[in-house]
Amino acid sequence: MTDAYEIDIEVETSYMAEHSEPEEDRYVFAYTITLVNRGSVAAKLLSRRWIITDADNRTEEVEGEGVVGEQPTLKPGEGFRYTSGAVIETPVGTMHGSYKMLAEDGQTFDTDIPQFVLSAPRVLH
Repeated sequence: MTDAYEIDIEVETSYMAEHSEPEEDRYVFAYTITLVNRGSVAAKLLSRRWIITDADNRTEEVEGEGVVGEQPTLKPGEGFRYTSGAVIETPVGTMHGSYKMLAEDGQTFDTDIPQFVLSAPRVLH
């Protein structure tokens, strides 16, 4: 049986060397997220919450409506892909968080975004 509220999340990351300034402790990363509604009910992405942690354990929390200015509605089987970015003060860090979703049946639910690593090249082996 399919869970009515099930969103799959895949993440790809890349280091943006051309926008980073390591001598200024500024490391810029892009991340591309693909969401796919695996549930049985259409759901709209209302908001996001990120926890971004650098290698010195500095943590920043980011919350806001939608993603990249959109609040996509995903019918069962539909996907949505977007790219955004993060800036941290170390060459390695992590991100995780959640999306607040509104199902067409009126239920709200949270979808966890699993932790992923931000890493400049040649830093992690």
